[in-house]
Amino acid sequence: MTELPSHRALIDRLGTELVPVRRLPPPWLRATGWLLAVAAIAGVLLMRYGTGGMMLRLHAAPDLAWAAVGAVLTAIAAAWAAFSLGVPGRRAAWAWLPLPPALLWIGASGVGCLRTWIAPHTSIASLHQSTDCLVFIVGFSVPLSALMILMLRRACPLRPVLTAVLIGLASAAASASLLEICHAYDAAATDLLTHAAAVALVVGVNAAMGGRLLSKA
Repeated sequence: MTELPSHRALIDRLGTELVPVRRLPPPWLRATGWLLAVAAIAGVLLMRYGTGGMMLRLHAAPDLAWAAVGAVLTAIAAAWAAFSLGVPGRRAAWAWLPLPPALLWIGASGVGCLRTWIAPHTSIASLHQSTDCLVFIVGFSVPLSALMILMLRRACPLRPVLTAVLIGLASAAASASLLEICHAYDAAATDLLTHAAAVALVVGVNAAMGGRLLSKA
């Protein structure tokens, strides 16, 4: 029996050592799994604080309700976009998916800068209380970002930094949505600036750290 050429022998040997790779679930399904974790946290907060105060505040200030809707939709869209970018061949245009709800979130929140003019008798958060909001958003964004990074490491995204930015946006938006459950104050300029700083911090840290973690997957 004639011997196979060296390259043929190498191919045959590598072929016999191949291990089947388990296919990843579709992006929407993995995003749903992450969002279920967010929903579980929301359930715990609702058990602790109830819905009465939140519903009363959102009903009294419709712009805050629209901002909350925008934050929730931003979290959903950014998570879906992040998992989509983890699929080889997906276009970078997926990164634009969270833009429309983010504009709703930002625009509706911006009305809060006029809160003391529109409703002068509303309860406005002090600087110290606004700082607590920053701690809340950052604190919840850390585990939510870590969870999504772990879920995406196996996918090995080809655009790790862009994916990490979307992870940060999804985590920050989800944390801001969770904050609405226990946030006892109407939005004012200082409060909104604190929220914006928290979101920017989360996105920036994810871009710096998450990109490296994803690229090493």
